[in-house]
Amino acid sequence: ESPAPDLKWFQPRPSNGLGSNSVNTQYSLILSGATNRSGDNKELIQWVTDAKAAVVKDNSTPTYRVKPADVPADAVTSSGSGLDPDISPAYAKLQVHRVAEKNNLDVKKVEDLVADHTTGRLLGFMGEPRVNVLELNTALRNLIRG
Repeated sequence: ESPAPDLKWFQPRPSNGLGSNSVNTQYSLILSGATNRSGDNKELIQWVTDAKAAVVKDNSTPTYRVKPADVPADAVTSSGSGLDPDISPAYAKLQVHRVAEKNNLDVKKVEDLVADHTTGRLLGFMGEPRVNVLELNTALRNLIRG
């Protein structure tokens, strides 16, 4: 069981991977890879349902309510490798109010931070816009420290 996330930071995509390393148990490693469960797999549906409820609960604040319909897919599903460093701009924006509240920051400052760390499509047309969570949290740390 993994520890609860520290909600003062932007959260990445779920990264449960395929399980744990059983070859060399001296190291606690997450095995990278997709779950290979079909879209109608009952266990996968339950994971996604539970993850969506957690995202709604964690990111709703007294002044900002997240609706289940607002939760993007990358907030509740891992990437093919299970270790993607990027999130969608939609998932980053969904987290802004919580991050601002937990760090006693102005929402606009946190929104600007997300905008500054959003990368567009490669060459203007390949891939999807994305936000690197580590870079965003590093910038957030620097903003908090002033």
